[in-house]
Amino acid sequence: MNIPKSKNNRVWKICFFLYLILIIRFIIFKYPMEQLLEIAKGWKKEVILEGLNTANFTLGKSIKMYIRYFHRFPFWNGMANLFGNFFAFIPLGILFPLCYDIKHIKRVTFLFSFLFIISIEMFQLFSAFGVFDVDDILLNVLGSMIGGLLYEAAIRKEK
Repeated sequence: MNIPKSKNNRVWKICFFLYLILIIRFIIFKYPMEQLLEIAKGWKKEVILEGLNTANFTLGKSIKMYIRYFHRFPFWNGMANLFGNFFAFIPLGILFPLCYDIKHIKRVTFLFSFLFIISIEMFQLFSAFGVFDVDDILLNVLGSMIGGLLYEAAIRKEK
């Protein structure tokens, strides 16, 4: 992997920007626009309270449920929920340090990933455009950290 040395590499920044747009599109705006507009029309205090009632704040709860009842779910649903949340964020851990010249790749990538993912989950919690799940945060951050480790390994290999 030929890693560019310049932090001003526009191609990587464009790729990173497009990746972020795609992630937001597929996580937050996954429903048809008509459905999202109907959800938005119903935004009231009760919608926020409903989001709090359906949210998963217990670490491991969703993961255990998908593993325990894997045979009951259609194959793709189980795979998407367990592995999709992980693999979808590996590029974040690679593209972020490719775009920005940072000294502490692991720490800064973790912090950026965590804040980005928390923002998405909090938006889902308060907008009803999805469901807040602490396990999504865990799997997303783990995926981005694996991406960061892959990036770091590629840099070491070049040196």
